[in-house]
Amino acid sequence: MQTLFFQSLMRMAQDRGIAVTGVGRVLALIGVVLPLFMIGILKFTAVEVEALKPVISGTPWLAWLYSAFGESGASYLLGTVEVITALLFVASPWSARAGTVAGAIGSVTFAVTSSTLLALPIWEEGSGGFPWLNALGSFLIKDVALLGVSLVVLGESLPRLRATA
Repeated sequence: MQTLFFQSLMRMAQDRGIAVTGVGRVLALIGVVLPLFMIGILKFTAVEVEALKPVISGTPWLAWLYSAFGESGASYLLGTVEVITALLFVASPWSARAGTVAGAIGSVTFAVTSSTLLALPIWEEGSGGFPWLNALGSFLIKDVALLGVSLVVLGESLPRLRATA
């Protein structure tokens, strides 16, 4: 009798755990899609072209974008990549190929943006510096989590892609 009760209890907990995991996956995907899409379309505005100047010019491994594409062109290129990546993430639950491409591009994008934390002034000097983030640091730190979600999508999509090949 007790065994049956505990088995039922365990089954209910597993079912709820699966449901929570499913909700978590959907929210994680939304959490990547929204910033990519919303910030991506912002890249086509003069305000964002201006806002990117200190980030791109202040990061040695990104500064080449200005000489290759100009200030507006670099912003438009980044915006195009971000919007396309957001759309691929939306398709990723149904398409292993979309998930693989979205996960790969998202991983590169967020690895690069996370790496700017090493080159740009991100500490709030008025509060004593480290560990207090300034506005730029507060904006960029989220990309570490988005990198993790991108890697999870990539990691889950690769076996699905192999299974369809």
